[in-house]
Amino acid sequence: MNRDPQLPLTETVYYILLALIRPAHGYLIMSRVEAMSAGQVRLAPGTLYGALENLVKQHMIVRVPSEDPRRKVYQITDIGAHVLAQDVKRMSHMIHVFEHGQDGAQ
Repeated sequence: MNRDPQLPLTETVYYILLALIRPAHGYLIMSRVEAMSAGQVRLAPGTLYGALENLVKQHMIVRVPSEDPRRKVYQITDIGAHVLAQDVKRMSHMIHVFEHGQDGAQ
């Protein structure tokens, strides 16, 4: 399997991309990430906005129009969705190998 050079995603980036399947602004992203991770990942604003800036540069998310001009709203792109899906596939494979031992590896 040829691995995308952007993989593996950090836990923070994984949850941010997942949170942005539906458009969201900063506070909503932080809330979604905390809820999805069962409180295990809590993003500080500086961490979040640094990650968002990097994801925009990598074309994994894009800023979308907002009804409130004070809020920056983001959404995952096709590239981001592809990378997210590849990381899920990578993690699923690791879980399969763990559950089935080395005999389960292909």
